[in-house]
Amino acid sequence: MTSLNDLHTGYAMQGRIDERAPVRNTSSIEIDAPAEKVWALLSDLRGWERWWPEHKVLDLGAITPGATFRWRLGGVRIRSRFAVVTEGRELTWSGVVLGVYKAVDRNLVEALPGGRTRVTISESLAGPLAGLLYPAAKLRVGHERFLTAIKKEAEK
Repeated sequence: MTSLNDLHTGYAMQGRIDERAPVRNTSSIEIDAPAEKVWALLSDLRGWERWWPEHKVLDLGAITPGATFRWRLGGVRIRSRFAVVTEGRELTWSGVVLGVYKAVDRNLVEALPGGRTRVTISESLAGPLAGLLYPAAKLRVGHERFLTAIKKEAEK
């Protein structure tokens, strides 16, 4: 299994997920709001809790490559490190859950014609029995809930 450091440097810092991981998903949504507004919501991790109550930041400093943060998704605590922070475009991090499950999360914001925006989330997850405990279909449902929530908030 790939170490968390190798996953961070070889995948997350390159703006890609681990395509060999047993659990992977990519989901997108189009939003009737400008990319700047969507990016402002996406890059304000502390503010996510207002429109996505499943998420809570426990510890967050600067949002810069290499900076670490701790957060909770549902009842699960996650320790993450930013890999790519491209203003207005990309927010990617690696993370570990329960010390053994390793993930890469990549969030892309793309301006579309007519002041619309596409947000794409890609994630890979690896660890013992990851595919049985957290199958791709469950990951997809979580991504779609997040995307629906950010769309609703951005379109207000």
